Amino acid sequence: MQRAVQAIRSHGSVLKYAVQQHISAPKPAMFPAAFSRFMSASSARLEEGGFETATVADILKSKGKSADGSWLWCTTEDNVYDAVKSMTQHNVGALVVVKPGQEKAIAGIITERDYLRKIIVQGRSSKSTKVGDIMTEENKLITVKPDTKVLQAMQLMTENRIRHIPVIEGTGMLGMVSIGDVVRAVVNEHREELNRLNAYIQGGY
Repeated sequence: MQRAVQAIRSHGSVLKYAVQQHISAPKPAMFPAAFSRFMSASSARLEEGGFETATVADILKSKGKSADGSWLWCTTEDNVYDAVKSMTQHNVGALVVVKPGQEKAIAGIITERDYLRKIIVQGRSSKSTKVGDIMTEENKLITVKPDTKVLQAMQLMTENRIRHIPVIEGTGMLGMVSIGDVVRAVVNEHREELNRLNAYIQGGY
């Protein structure tokens, strides 16, 4: 019953920063080589387990099999224009990058930030530049595992000032979560905890 209050005290600064970042983050406004790949299930575990025990796997499951942008990818050989066009069409801010013919092995990630900093600011052509030339490479990626706690993922993202984080198991990739996914999971759980507390106070239990 006091879990929500304790968690807010313990992780308040991280939650506040993440929520502010999510609210102030620009919506994707940028760009065929991308296909949705993902897992399915309900969000029941997030509601039942509480956000202190909820994991990244729970977020992936709650997003559902048909969630647009749950996991989109392009290859290192695609041009940046097509990659950004795919981001725009699917309303996401990042794409997983794989090597041609190796769709299960992650090579890196390309984000709107890469496009702005390495194409627009430097005056390069997005149609003649390959994704592999501007992506964040696999050995520099910050990743999480399916059993990583939601609050740990949030802390990683806020400390490293990133908004997308791949979920890796073994040598394969299961999906990707955004700061928006994480914030929604935590906020929903705060709401559930507060509703239970309110019901208890009013005699609902």
